[in-house]
Amino acid sequence: MSDARSPADRRRETLMPSDADFAAVTEPFRRELLAHCYRMLGSIHDAEDLVQETYLRAWRAFDRFEGRSSVRRWLYKIATMACLTALQTRSRRPLPSGLAAPSDDHRVALPVDGPAVEWLQPAPDALFDPAVVVAGRAGVRLAFIAALQHLPARQRAVLTLRDVLAFRTAEVADILDATPAAVDSALRRARAQIAAAGPVEDDLAEPDGEIRRALLDDFVDAFTRADAGALVTLLRADVELEMPPTPVWFSGLPAVAGFLGNRVLRRAGQLRLAPTSANGQPAFVVHECTGSGRYEPHGVHVLTLIGNKVARITAFNDPSLVPTFNRAAGSVDATHELL
Repeated sequence: MSDARSPADRRRETLMPSDADFAAVTEPFRRELLAHCYRMLGSIHDAEDLVQETYLRAWRAFDRFEGRSSVRRWLYKIATMACLTALQTRSRRPLPSGLAAPSDDHRVALPVDGPAVEWLQPAPDALFDPAVVVAGRAGVRLAFIAALQHLPARQRAVLTLRDVLAFRTAEVADILDATPAAVDSALRRARAQIAAAGPVEDDLAEPDGEIRRALLDDFVDAFTRADAGALVTLLRADVELEMPPTPVWFSGLPAVAGFLGNRVLRRAGQLRLAPTSANGQPAFVVHECTGSGRYEPHGVHVLTLIGNKVARITAFNDPSLVPTFNRAAGSVDATHELL
């Protein structure tokens, strides 16, 4: 039987990389690319999709990779351009604190239907390269990801590539198809806007391991027992609470403690908190008991700790996040079993 393929098609198939060859040189960068796409997009769901798209594009173009840059930089170029294209049709993902002033009255009515906003999402640490979380934790903190949302897309790319990932100016220019002068100009503007957005280094005074564990244990215990008094002792005087998709948020111990005591802890027996970590911060996967006695996904709560107190509670009441966190935890458990 004759081969109906053209000589060009046969030559292209011969040059296409094998899955093993491609994976050997590209897979080591998957987790750090996920962190990069997450910084750009503010959504772990969108970031996972864009990483998949990045690897598909890279596989298709691998036979044309000439080695004039490192594989890592080549992948970052593909991922960054894919994110910039995606951001052309997407608005920034804020937290409630990025949209309006806080309330200091816990009795304020909460809207039944909040604004149609694509909210910032937390990201499970288990999906990232551990080096990204430990060595570069400030680059995935919620406060930093939220601050990035104030930047135009290309400034966001320049800032993360230069200040978080430490690419040189010339390398960033190559990734973005820009001039070094344009990169330097965008970086200056981005740094100025990040500084104006407020402090993002809130982890500088985070407690050490033993104090951190005791604080988290006490938080879960007080929450589970619906003990408002015990919970108050764990909160800073300037504690903040936000609960996307609810646009209302609270600042100050009276407002936060009043809201938790009067509206949340009444349901504490219906909520189960499973410890995890997100954005380099302690977090809990939350399930809620339904009328049938089943526990259904409720959301993910992320804590910001300063000293030996809780400085912020960001309660992402989004059930769609729970499967992502459970899957991430499962992948870590499977890795531990193999080891």
